[in-house]
Amino acid sequence: MSGKNGSTIKNLKKINLLARLNESELEKLSTICKHVSINSGNVIMHEGEVGDSMFLFVDGVVDVTKNLTLKVGKKGFSKVEKSMVKLNSQHVSFFGDMAMFENDVRSATLTAATDCTLYEIKRDEFETLCGQYPELGYKIIREIAVILCERVRKGNQDVLKLTTALSIALSKG
Repeated sequence: MSGKNGSTIKNLKKINLLARLNESELEKLSTICKHVSINSGNVIMHEGEVGDSMFLFVDGVVDVTKNLTLKVGKKGFSKVEKSMVKLNSQHVSFFGDMAMFENDVRSATLTAATDCTLYEIKRDEFETLCGQYPELGYKIIREIAVILCERVRKGNQDVLKLTTALSIALSKG
């Protein structure tokens, strides 16, 4: 394991999503991973643009923002960009994953809060890899599904907390 591919595999081993993959599987996956270095302050993806790739998150922190329409004053509405969350590579293995499974636009803007090391995987290359190595594709997709389930559960809990807080606030007003 030497050279560019060796360093790619070394970095892929750091990603929790890929923890169950063996050396041979990481080698196969590495052939479709494009190394991307993003400097702090640069946008990685824009909300509303069509996406066809996801990113494996090796190192760094990113800000996730979303455009929201808010009521301004008594008459009008205004669009504002609202910070949603910070993603840290120590806790999040990947992002941009919805683009791997649907042909739709990006749901948020992601901006590097620190210098970031990423690997981009294009949808068509991933589909080809899964066709060639179905067991490898299954392992990766299964891990993505488990993580997405965790995210949905957390989102449901957050919605419940917000709904409860809003109900309490409205009952006092």
